[in-house]
Amino acid sequence: MKKTFISFIVSCFCAVSLFAQGYQNPVIQGFHPDPSVCCVGEDYYLVNSSFEYFPGVPLFHSRDLVHWEQIGHVLDRESQLKLVGGNMWGGIYAPTIRYNDGIYYMITTNNSDRGNFLVYTDDPRGEWSEPVWLSQKGIDPSLYFEDGHCYMVSNPDNAIWLCEIDPKSGKQLTESRCIWAGTGGRYPEGPHIYKREGWYYLLISEGGTEYGHKVTIARSRDIAGPYESNPANPILTHINMNAQDNPIQGVGHADMVQAHDGSWWLVCLGFRTQGGQHHLLGRETFLAPVEWNAAGWPVVNNDGTIDLDMSQVKTLPQVPLSNTSDEDFNNSKLGVEWNWQGVPVWENYSLTERKGFLRIKGSEKQLDDSGSPSFVGRRQQDIDFQVTTAFHAQGKGNAGLTVYMCPFAHYDLFISDNQLKLRYRLGELCHESTVGKVPDDFVYVRVKGNAEFYTFFYSIDGTHYKEAGRMNTRFLSSETNGGFTGIYLGLFAEGDAQAYFDFFNYEPSVSDASR
Repeated sequence: MKKTFISFIVSCFCAVSLFAQGYQNPVIQGFHPDPSVCCVGEDYYLVNSSFEYFPGVPLFHSRDLVHWEQIGHVLDRESQLKLVGGNMWGGIYAPTIRYNDGIYYMITTNNSDRGNFLVYTDDPRGEWSEPVWLSQKGIDPSLYFEDGHCYMVSNPDNAIWLCEIDPKSGKQLTESRCIWAGTGGRYPEGPHIYKREGWYYLLISEGGTEYGHKVTIARSRDIAGPYESNPANPILTHINMNAQDNPIQGVGHADMVQAHDGSWWLVCLGFRTQGGQHHLLGRETFLAPVEWNAAGWPVVNNDGTIDLDMSQVKTLPQVPLSNTSDEDFNNSKLGVEWNWQGVPVWENYSLTERKGFLRIKGSEKQLDDSGSPSFVGRRQQDIDFQVTTAFHAQGKGNAGLTVYMCPFAHYDLFISDNQLKLRYRLGELCHESTVGKVPDDFVYVRVKGNAEFYTFFYSIDGTHYKEAGRMNTRFLSSETNGGFTGIYLGLFAEGDAQAYFDFFNYEPSVSDASR
């Protein structure tokens, strides 16, 4: 009887978990902008922009649209991805992922190379093709497949243009045609085409990817237009009074998908503000439900806004993921969460030279320089967090831990010739102070972040930590520095330095009320 009762309780718990309602935004935290999603059976795949970082275009998989596992990158070879590191406006712009007749396609813009291209594969977890370059200009290209035809849309000349292409050769089969210029907002971009009940719907973003961002939509009976604007546009924005106090701002650049149960959903970017209307984590991926009104127009989350707490939203049966945030450097390669700035100089990194350690060798490139300094990092994903690492630095150069936005905005705690130092770079301002002498052995360093400050610590034994200093967050924000990226928490070496890092532990703080 007791065993039966326990089995009943376990079954009830599993049922509640399986059909759980609600979720928390963002569904993918940290610098993951310009999301695009496709549905293949009961599987969902999502891609994001990556700009100057290598590998390019992070690729995620989900079974419920809420819990996302990064399964790799679409562009993971130098032959696919030409980059100039240190350029927050360069590299890979908004990608689109689509599936058609057994093949997955990812189309995007490389602003550091030849412009628009696509790659394809029959296995998204495997290898993607070499780039297929395209003629139609503009950014944020997207694909629409129908009856053996492949259509491409992008935004040359501040409007949305359409053409038909051969997706395998890249050959343009029809002349480019302007089909919509939006509702009058600046930078009409991020176009996607869908078809529902005989209507072609053209979803775009306007207003720029800042506080005035918004999503608008038009429709036509003919894919080539003319398109009529939704009288209720924009269908998503936080620029109006109903979202003026929302901790999420800058929502826009959306993609819609019909789930396998028939429901409709929208993914979009937005950013969480901190420290007085600044944002540092970059633009993140948010999720919202979509309903279709009697007139046949989509309505996003009832009133065209989204929230951090979406607990009242009915979701697909949820499939939670395990948390794997620790990195002990015991594997032969780094996890998919790690990135380099630009294409790395591979000889400067090793996970095999000394088992269980990441070795980084310095070069003439400093963190202040564009190109590819000896730096590898992962995204800051929480406003409140803690990162800890231990490392042994050798040589006369610098090596340590950095909170990095770009070459002209970063905070660094590092060892130079057995001296622990704290440095900030803020545009033309640079200051370096000596914290104290440390032994020629492993030293533990830590940074804690919250809405207002990054606070740095160090320890000799890994147990007793002393504060090394703190810096204001706002000086590393996008509002201060511009660009399209977010904060990376990284490990680096400069000049005649070599360092062995034992582990890297990232922990979100339980006090983070922004989620």
